[in-house]
Amino acid sequence: MQSKIALAEIAQPYAEALMSVAQSNNLTEEFGSDIRILLSLLGNSQELRSFFENPFVKLDSKKALVNQIMGEGGNTYLRNFLLLLVDRRRIQILEGICQQYLSLLRQLNQTVLAQVISAVPLSDEQQETVKQKVKAMTNAREVELDTRIDREIIGGVIIKVGSQVVDASIRGQLRRLSLRLSGS
Repeated sequence: MQSKIALAEIAQPYAEALMSVAQSNNLTEEFGSDIRILLSLLGNSQELRSFFENPFVKLDSKKALVNQIMGEGGNTYLRNFLLLLVDRRRIQILEGICQQYLSLLRQLNQTVLAQVISAVPLSDEQQETVKQKVKAMTNAREVELDTRIDREIIGGVIIKVGSQVVDASIRGQLRRLSLRLSGS
C-alpha cells in the first residue's frame, strides 16, 4: 500500500490539471460542488471505493459506472476527466485528487478549512460564531467548516486550522487542570 504522501504527490498534478480546466471554463465552483458530492459518495460507500480500486474490474465497467454517477446533466469536462482517470488507471486515487482540488479551490478563494470537533452538533448560530473566530485568527476571507462529533470531549469545541489548535473543550480544561494540580 502506498503512503499518503506518495498518493498526494501523484494526485497533485491531476488536481492542478482539473483546476486549470475549471478556471479556463469558469467552472471552479461548479466543479467544487460536484467534487464534494463525489467525496461524499466515496466516503459513504466502501463498495464504490473497492470497485474503483479493484484491478480485475474491466475498464469498460468502471467507465459505465462513472457515466452512471455523472448522470445525463453532469458536466462534460468533469466526466471526461474521470474517464481519463479510468483510462490511465488512476481512478483509485480519485479521493486524493478531489481533496487536492478542494484545497486548490480554497487557496484560490482565500478560504481556510477549519476542523471543528464538538460533543454535540453545532447550531447554525454556533457555526457562524466559530467561523468569525477563525476569520479573526487567520485573516481569511472565508471559512469552511469540517465538523465532527466526539462525545468524549464532554462539551465545548476543539478548532484545528492548519497547525493551530484551540482546545475549548471540557476534556481539555480538565486535562490542563490536572496537569496544574499534579505540577504543584
